[in-house]
Amino acid sequence: MMKFDESRKLQPRFHALIPGGSHTYAKGDDQFPEFMLPYIIRGQGCHVWDADGNEFIEFGMGLRAVTLGHAYKQVVDAAHRQMMLGCNFVRPATIELECAEEFLSMIPNTDMVKFGKNGSDVTSAAVRLSRAYTGRSIIALCAEHPFFSVDDWFISTTPMAAGIPQSTRDLIVKFHYNDIESVRQLFRDYPQQIACFIMEAEKDKEPKNNFLHELQKVCRENGAVLIFDEMITGFRWHNGGAQAYHSITPDLSTFGKGLGNGFSVSALVGNKEIMKLGGYEHDRERVFLLSLTHGAEGHSLAAALETMRIYKREPVVATLWQRGEQLTRGINKSIEENKLKGYVELIGKPCCLVYATRDEMKQPSQPFRTLFLQETMKRGILAPSLIVSYSHSETDIDRTVEAFHEALHVYRKALDEGIQKYLIGRPVKPVFRQFK
Repeated sequence: MMKFDESRKLQPRFHALIPGGSHTYAKGDDQFPEFMLPYIIRGQGCHVWDADGNEFIEFGMGLRAVTLGHAYKQVVDAAHRQMMLGCNFVRPATIELECAEEFLSMIPNTDMVKFGKNGSDVTSAAVRLSRAYTGRSIIALCAEHPFFSVDDWFISTTPMAAGIPQSTRDLIVKFHYNDIESVRQLFRDYPQQIACFIMEAEKDKEPKNNFLHELQKVCRENGAVLIFDEMITGFRWHNGGAQAYHSITPDLSTFGKGLGNGFSVSALVGNKEIMKLGGYEHDRERVFLLSLTHGAEGHSLAAALETMRIYKREPVVATLWQRGEQLTRGINKSIEENKLKGYVELIGKPCCLVYATRDEMKQPSQPFRTLFLQETMKRGILAPSLIVSYSHSETDIDRTVEAFHEALHVYRKALDEGIQKYLIGRPVKPVFRQFK
């Protein structure tokens, strides 16, 4: 029986000093069962240990940022070696060029790269660059994709838009994935006004009817920049990202998360015609693209370099797919055995799975999500999603499937007998909501 006594002691201290008790909303208390809120002390591979000594197999993997595994020795050693040489200087360090060359060699048909520290740095830079390049102001977002940046241009579209002027909100429009007519309609509604279309190449639905290539064609016909946000798909779908997987090259793309196996590093990459506006070897007005004090931090770039080299010499992506497929087979078998088809569903590519939880009416349910988290955590699985890493072994997956089978049995009983009989505490809540 797991205990969370030490974590409970830490909880009020976190909330007293940190708004919301967490630096990342997706890691907040409201995303986990009320009485099962572990504070993590350390991780190794795909396992983590909390303040009470509880051990979990983790499937969040740092919100998809850790693709190789926690404290992955080769990456940590590379970062340590670089750190001992210094991490930040008054002039560019040679490792910046080395990392740029390695990164551009991985992503097909790209010319220039600029590094940042997080995804928002580079997606916002891509948007600014697109506006400068086109001389237009409106940004088109994919409506089905939930997150692009912490900056105003995106957060203004969410229920947490407090503090953002209406003038910013008015410059954002939305289109729908796999709906090319929604794209054409935006160009009719806002002729010569849309600077760019930003989206993930793929999330939980595959592109249909050649959607990605058709979108690219329509963007080119209308003078808009096409941006792929590869924070999630990069270093999971393919060594060259989802764009390589789908054989398409956007004008700009952004990478992060798995690029440094958890170290803080991100990248904006694209063709020279657009990217060069961030420099000074051109005759146009200059763009303040990215100029971050810690943007080229040596140890983070060393971690990225070693991560990319591991991807090139080892079957990382193939293993992510294999472990995800093993997990999918096992959980889907349990869903069938517990007669839960339509109530619990795995969504997405095997290398990047999430799950849906539904109630008696087969409607999306936060209470049933909470119950499922509660029952899997009891069994040593920390799985707000089902994100596998290179460190998840076949044995880890087998153990997870066994725990899921037991949790799904409880889920079935809760459907039949009422969830109030099994759920302890309040349900989890959506991250993006207007009020408490």
